[in-house]
Amino acid sequence: MTRTSSPRPASPRPVAVVTGASSGIGAATARRLGADGFHVVVGARRLDRLSALAAEIDGTALPLDVTAADSVAEFADGVGGVALRSGAPVRVLVNNAGGARGLEPVAEADLDAWQWMYEVNVLGVVRVTKALLPALAASGDGHIVVMSSTAGHIVYEGGGGYTAAKHGTSAVAETLRLELAGRPVRVTEIAPGMVKTEEFSLRRFDGDAELAEGVYEGVEEPLLAEDIADAVSWCVTRPRHVNVDLLVVRPLAQAAQYKVHRGPIGS
Repeated sequence: MTRTSSPRPASPRPVAVVTGASSGIGAATARRLGADGFHVVVGARRLDRLSALAAEIDGTALPLDVTAADSVAEFADGVGGVALRSGAPVRVLVNNAGGARGLEPVAEADLDAWQWMYEVNVLGVVRVTKALLPALAASGDGHIVVMSSTAGHIVYEGGGGYTAAKHGTSAVAETLRLELAGRPVRVTEIAPGMVKTEEFSLRRFDGDAELAEGVYEGVEEPLLAEDIADAVSWCVTRPRHVNVDLLVVRPLAQAAQYKVHRGPIGS
């Protein structure tokens, strides 16, 4: 008698969470992690965009405002529900939500803008990480990615509020890595340089398209959101004993925060 074996059911896809996923780096990262085999839970305030993205990558869209404790708690409950229904662990958290506002000197600082930047870039990371850390640790192979910036490692004129916030983001990531030593959770900080996305600079300058475009004027090839998504993918797919502490990613034209080549790159 010939025996036929039934096909084994497919293993559930591990869960990856991406905040600030409605556009830019967050959306690109969600697409890449979905292609890597994760069930991606995307969170942001614009649920219409999230829903379209989740349908595209066969993921889950949940509303999220990282500046509001109640919203973060509801989001974490939703992530837990996804993991429970699928029988898969929550393995990756990409703290991508962030942003910049204004380019005024400190003497003319808009304190409301500074407050917003700290709430989103620092406290938002802390709120979401705190809410999802138990699930990440329980997976036995958790990974927290904190999207920082080269602005978190050097200051520049007019960037006081943003650089202060991103220095805080970097400090949170480094402290977290120390505190989680001995537990099965890796912590990676990714610090992009000049990345041209559809909204980052536009938001910074309150919708002024001319000012926003001026940031990239003459730069032959700034980074794209997909370049940073590629970096995230590489970090979270290393063997579990490998932790990439800090990955700084700049375009070839940007040698430093204050040194940008504007024009063709020759031989």
